[in-house]
Amino acid sequence: MEVSEVRRRLRAAIEQARRQAAARRERSDAAARDFEQLLQDRAIPVFHTLAAALTAEGHRFAVFTPAGMVRLSSERSTQDFIELALDSTGDTPALVVRTSRGRGRRQLTSERAVREGSRIAELTDEDLLGFVLDEIAPFVER
Repeated sequence: MEVSEVRRRLRAAIEQARRQAAARRERSDAAARDFEQLLQDRAIPVFHTLAAALTAEGHRFAVFTPAGMVRLSSERSTQDFIELALDSTGDTPALVVRTSRGRGRRQLTSERAVREGSRIAELTDEDLLGFVLDEIAPFVER
């Protein structure tokens, strides 16, 4: 194989990698903007409403809003929580629900994407509430 052919193909591969990285950064930036809007307009109010409803039912939960996420945390244990965050580590950014709960000495954690492949800006209050309600069952069944 000729050196000139190898160099030509290498340059093409480098250029393709640069284009893909730029596209990935653009998708991540757009997703971050959409997620920030979703947090302020829909997710935080849904989490606050759910925390109030849980408290009325005798389950003490509080809402925390650290940078870039919203967390519904049990007041009995700070290690029991459900949080909504943006995962931009993959090729396509995804909105994820992370759950952590203690079971004796064990800590059980899970993470799942919220409607994979859909645009973050298209999620509704109903979608968000549905995902959180799916995750809340282990916390309230005791």
